[in-house]
Amino acid sequence: MPTAMNKINLFWFRRDLRLNDNHGFYQALESDHPVLCLFIFDNNILDELPRDDARVTFIYQELERLKTELNSHGGDLIVKYGSPIEVWESLLTEYEVAEVFTNHDYEPYAKARDRQVETLLLQQGVGFNTFKDHVIYEKEEIQKKAGGIYTVFTPYKRTWLEKFKVEYAKFLQSGSPASMFPSEDSLGNLENVAKSQTMISLKDMDFEESDIPIPEKTTSQKTIKNYNANRNFPALKQGTSRLGIHFRFGTISIRSKAIKAFHLSEVYLSELIWRDFYSQILANHPQVIGNAYRPKYDRIEWRDDKPAFDKWKEGKTGYPLVDAGMREIKETGHMHNRVRMVVASFLTKHLLIDWRWGEAYFAERLLDFDLASNNGGWQWAAGTGTDAAPYFRIFNPESQLKKFDSKLEYVKKWVPEYGTERYPDPIVDHKMARERCLATYKDALNDE
Repeated sequence: MPTAMNKINLFWFRRDLRLNDNHGFYQALESDHPVLCLFIFDNNILDELPRDDARVTFIYQELERLKTELNSHGGDLIVKYGSPIEVWESLLTEYEVAEVFTNHDYEPYAKARDRQVETLLLQQGVGFNTFKDHVIYEKEEIQKKAGGIYTVFTPYKRTWLEKFKVEYAKFLQSGSPASMFPSEDSLGNLENVAKSQTMISLKDMDFEESDIPIPEKTTSQKTIKNYNANRNFPALKQGTSRLGIHFRFGTISIRSKAIKAFHLSEVYLSELIWRDFYSQILANHPQVIGNAYRPKYDRIEWRDDKPAFDKWKEGKTGYPLVDAGMREIKETGHMHNRVRMVVASFLTKHLLIDWRWGEAYFAERLLDFDLASNNGGWQWAAGTGTDAAPYFRIFNPESQLKKFDSKLEYVKKWVPEYGTERYPDPIVDHKMARERCLATYKDALNDE
């Protein structure tokens, strides 16, 4: 164990499960003390999850990979389970810690957790250093010329791109996805004091291994190049990258992927910019969790229709594209982005069920669940978010089916009984639902 004369620094992994191009990890390795790595399975989060949650299995497997990789460089990874503040109290009695390094997290719970941990560390004379890593631009980095953050995506994207082209010029000109933070050069500064420790098991945390397959960490350049042409057709196997879970938990670098996307697909790059946009909305407007971005939309009288909500979750609405998407997410933890928009619009506009119900269900099911993007996407679909006049947008699930799955390949995969007597009739009429939605929204917004 290190002595007072031989202090260490700790790097705390969270949403950044990789060594390469990891900003906080690089800064830790550049510091004055050997670095020991840490991950905490937070019981405040895990206690709310099903015991076979695929995301917990994924994180666990990635930590095993990280531990092996760190061992190969002479370092190691401590994996703890419990309340973060209690874990840190214990660690400070075990190790002589000089400083703690980690990367920013923008979610309300995470920010409160970090403030609590920072207070504890500072009381013990331990520095707490956090860095931007999960997004390209954060918080208030993208500003209007007159000051203030953007709340509309298109001008945000324009300014984002202008800044990106300047600040990442040397990478964009070379076309190289090389790391901005070349941690490989500093791995000799790892500390191996924990190598004798055995990693906690899933069973120790009362979890079992999930059998839901995880998408690959890589995708082909062809997929990205053809993204604009293929991205709206859910039956295509290579129509989208399926990298969402890897962005969510930082097993790949957003910087590296953005540099590649810049040369391959403007539309794919736009999807990465949406991540930044919703992240900065959450960072600056944390009230969007649980509330409409525009408060007047909280006056909408949602229907408290649990039976209809259950039919939506089970994929038994009588609208095949909606049902296919809901069955896909239940079985795989994934749903194609075009279909996500359709099912979210259907729940909020056709059934007039509160978007927060859908948001919570997606949070439970999606492998790539990200609080900022999930909230932003649901508020976009419900018309309560940052769009100027979005409540008129009501997807027709039948016309969406004809346009994006005309051969019924996607539908037949997930709804094999479609076209037989076993398939249910629509639970709501499209024309009636559309008129009811518009009237309900209009009444709420005009009611001063």
